[in-house]
Order: sequence, then C-alpha cells, then structure tokens
Amino acid sequence: MTLTAQIAKNFREVHFGGNWTWSNLKDNLADVTWEQATRKIESFNTIAALVYHINYYVRAGLKVLNNQPLDSHDKYSFDVPPIQNQADWEQLLNQVWADAETFASLVEQLPDSKLHEIFALEKYGDYFRNLHGVIEHTHYHLGQIVIIKKMILLQEG
Repeated sequence: MTLTAQIAKNFREVHFGGNWTWSNLKDNLADVTWEQATRKIESFNTIAALVYHINYYVRAGLKVLNNQPLDSHDKYSFDVPPIQNQADWEQLLNQVWADAETFASLVEQLPDSKLHEIFALEKYGDYFRNLHGVIEHTHYHLGQIVIIKKMILLQEG
C-alpha cells in the first residue's frame, strides 16, 4: 500500500469507522437529531457547529487537491448555516460524507512524492503535514462531539 493510500484510509476511518480508536463521525452522529445537533451546552460549540467546522477544513483541502487556490479563513470556520429541521441536519451530514469520500479518493490518487511538496503556500508546510493535520483535527473535534452528545443525553434523562 502506498503512503498516500494509507493516509486516505486513515482519513476514511475517522469518518466512517474501522480506525484504531473504534470511534468515528458517522457512527457517533447516526442517532443525533437536529435538535440535539443545534442544542447549546454551556459555552461549548454545538455538535452542528463542530461538524461544519471539521468539514470546513476538508473542503479547503479539497480545493488544493483539485488544483485550486486555498481560500479559507479561520474566522468563517464555525459559520454553520441555519439548521431548522431534520432535513437541514441530514443535508449537512450528507455533504460531510460526500466531501470525505471525495477527499480520500483524491489523496489515494496522489503519488507519494507529492507528500513532500508545498501545500498551497510555503507557510502551510507540505502535503504530508496538512493531510495528517486534517485527520488529527477531525479526531480532536470528534472527541468534543462525543462529550457534548453525552452531556445532551444526560440532560434528556
């Protein structure tokens, strides 16, 4: 297996399952309703905002993988569109799953030699750093989602 194929596998696993931690976005979000996803717990971000935030950086990476300029700004990364019903929530999730599969497929197609090339701009480092960064970022926020979900379920009794 090439290194890029392994990176794509790790990316898919944090989204869809089979990783070493046995925790992934799809399983943890499968039973979350739109009301739960948008519920504010203390000063924490909502589950919906975290899901959007995770995918914001996946979508930014997709642009680079598609040979487009990187155009993302941290200040917009939590600007989740309004979720007012289950259909809105499912639309966001479906976008996340589609983007994740596209991202993984594009990473798989990269030659390993690309991993040492600059990712968009020199200040961002190379492809290797950024691809792993997206995976690490997803795991980090997945942990937050799991904790917030537990808090919501405790409130619901």
